Amino acid sequence: MAPKLPNAGALAGSKVIDLSRVLGGPYCTQILADHGADVLKIEPPGGDETRGWGPPFLGDTASYFVGVNRNKRGMTLDLSQAAGQDLLRHLLADADVLVENFKPGTLEKWGLGYDTLSQRFPALIHCRVSGFGADGPLGGLPGYDACAQAMCGLMSVNGEADGEATRVGLPVVDMVTGLNAAVAILLALNERGRSGLGQFLDITLYDCALSLLHPHAPNYFYSGNTPRRSGNAHPNIAPYETLPTASGPIFLAVGNNRQFALLAQVLDAPALAADPRYAANADRLAHRQALRDDLAALLARHDAVALADRLLRAGVPAAAVQTVDQALAHPHTRHRGMVLEQGDYRGVGSPIKLSRTPATLRSLPPFAIAPGTLVEVIEGCDKTIATCAGRFGNAANFRGEPYLPGIDLLTRYPGG
Repeated sequence: MAPKLPNAGALAGSKVIDLSRVLGGPYCTQILADHGADVLKIEPPGGDETRGWGPPFLGDTASYFVGVNRNKRGMTLDLSQAAGQDLLRHLLADADVLVENFKPGTLEKWGLGYDTLSQRFPALIHCRVSGFGADGPLGGLPGYDACAQAMCGLMSVNGEADGEATRVGLPVVDMVTGLNAAVAILLALNERGRSGLGQFLDITLYDCALSLLHPHAPNYFYSGNTPRRSGNAHPNIAPYETLPTASGPIFLAVGNNRQFALLAQVLDAPALAADPRYAANADRLAHRQALRDDLAALLARHDAVALADRLLRAGVPAAAVQTVDQALAHPHTRHRGMVLEQGDYRGVGSPIKLSRTPATLRSLPPFAIAPGTLVEVIEGCDKTIATCAGRFGNAANFRGEPYLPGIDLLTRYPGG
């Protein structure tokens, strides 16, 4: 049996420089950090703007920032200045991954674009998160979650059938862009193990929003009909929507004939299962409104939570509609470790569960320091054990910190 080693995370030993701000990039790098990557978050002198996106706040930092920046070290750096650019190059010398979401062309203007960096650091994986990419009809333009939802069709299929197009109630495009960026980084790290080379990862909100159009895009491709809003109802399956009960709405997600028969059995409604209008999914779709009416009458005497539990245990996908506070307080949420708590910090845990190297909470998000605070950065080590021991008396941490040249007023360490 292999010796049991302390968990350092699946990505332990990987170094990530995170220049990204707001949500997509930071969510990506928090995934990496949760699983052991050494992530250094570098903010501009004014800080990531989401630090001020409150209330609510944890201390002086908005909950929005706190939610996607744990397990990262932090510093600020002015990349518009030559000294800041030089320091970034020093930090990249032993980095595996660079993540950024600058408007395309910005890093290139500073001599920090992929074409330039890859010549100096051929093994570096450079991940850019942007709105539309650098070229094409919309290339180089800024992108935002809600705008991507609007222009990529997501809003057109979200909302009540007779209502207005509606934004999804959370920044789903930003978050799935962060997920795709994390997947791309892992793919590139795996490929680098064979080739020894890094590559440029081009992840856009536009592409990621379009990738979410299932099943609407294939429905359109093969029918020619423009998808429409259907409220909570599924365009291809019935019953697959919210319905009223005595205590509140319940969502039924009946995906096949067997589940429909089980639904009728739990509801003690044999006539429902025997009705030829509901014999198969295509029949149920053709008679969707009649099915809604019949189910509403049967559900009117039931409690949503109790019925959902009975249905789920019988093999029928169902759930009472819960509020955010109810979902976070649910016993299964706690059982799955999906709420993290340390002091005043609370956050949503990692959904990625690995048996030997699970995600861990090692540090809280880097806190902010007031503008103008001066920290002296002493000339760094030349990466020899003699200098580390003789000049700094720090042999115990040999190779543990980056080389930091000079005394640079452009760098401040907010901690973390």
